[in-house]
Amino acid sequence: MMRLRWALALAATLVAAQTVLGTTGLAQDYPSRPVRVIVPFGAGGPADVTARQIGSILQENFGQPFVIENRTGAGGVIGTLEAAKSPPDGYTLLMMSNTQTANESLVPQRKYELMRDLAPIAPVNYSDLVIVIHPSVQAKTLQEFIALAKSQPGKLNYASSGQGTPYHMAGELFKTMAGVDLVHVPYRNSGEARSGVIGGQVQMMIDAVPTMAPNVAENQVRALATTGKTRSTVLPNAPTTIEAGVAGYEATIWLGLMAPAGTPKAVIDKINAAVNAAVKRPDIVKLWTQQGAVPMAMTPEEFDKFLRGDIVKWAEVVKKFDKPQ
Repeated sequence: MMRLRWALALAATLVAAQTVLGTTGLAQDYPSRPVRVIVPFGAGGPADVTARQIGSILQENFGQPFVIENRTGAGGVIGTLEAAKSPPDGYTLLMMSNTQTANESLVPQRKYELMRDLAPIAPVNYSDLVIVIHPSVQAKTLQEFIALAKSQPGKLNYASSGQGTPYHMAGELFKTMAGVDLVHVPYRNSGEARSGVIGGQVQMMIDAVPTMAPNVAENQVRALATTGKTRSTVLPNAPTTIEAGVAGYEATIWLGLMAPAGTPKAVIDKINAAVNAAVKRPDIVKLWTQQGAVPMAMTPEEFDKFLRGDIVKWAEVVKKFDKPQ
C-alpha cells in the first residue's frame, strides 16, 4: 500500500511537471501563427483604432500577424461571445471596454459571463469623453442645453453606439445627474452615431475625445464639456462637466485585452508583458497624449480586480436608470 501511494504521488508529480514544461514550451513558441484580435465594435472607433495600433506593435515584436476582425452587434455582445467560445490557445484575443463590464448587469440574457468565460490580459488606455451638440441646437453652454432639455422633456435625443456602450452609459448617467429627459437613439456603431449628430439627425452625443475632437475643430459639432476630472489638453476651451455645473459627473472609456478562459497563464503573461511595454513606448505615449488618451498598465491579476470593480460600479449605475434602453 505504501509503495502504491508513493507511485501515485510520483505519477502526479510527473504529470504536473510535464504540464508546467508543456505550458512553458507553448509560451516560448508563442505565437507560431497569426493571432486574431476580435473587436466587437465598428471600424474607426476608439477600440478599433487602438487595437490596430497595439496589434501593429505586437506583430513587430512577435513576428506574426495580429489580424483585427470587427464583429459588431448587440452592443458588443456578439463579438464578445465569439471570443468567449474560441479555443483557449492564445490565438484569439478580445479588445474590450467598459461596454463589457456594463453589459454584465444591463444585458442579463447574454450567453456568456465575462469573468467566467474570459481571462483578463491587460488594460491598454483610457480617454475622457466630450459632450457635443449639433450647431443648430440653441445652446452655447452645458447649462443652456440642460435648461433647453428641461423645457422640452422627451423632445431632444442623444446618440450612442448601442446599449451598454460607454456612450450610452455616460448618457444615462448624465440624464440622471442633470435631471433631464433625453431620448436614447442607439446606432450600430460609434461611426454611425457620430454621423448622426454631425448630420443633425440627433441633437447630442457623448463621445470619446480622440475620435470627436477633429469634428469639434472643424465646427461640425459644438463641444459643451469634457467628462474628466481636469480639462482635456486636446479640447482645452471646453470646461469639465463639473466646472459646467453638473457636480460629481465623470465618465471615461477604457480599453483592454482578454482571452478565452483556460488560455495558459504563461501565454497570458507573455502577452501582458508585451502590451505593457507597448503602452509605455515614448512614441505611443506621445501619440495618445496628442489624441487625448492615457496609457494604462497592470498585471493580469490587477486587471482582474479592476474589471470586477467596474462591474460592480456599473451595476449600481444601472439600478438608478428608470428605463435603461
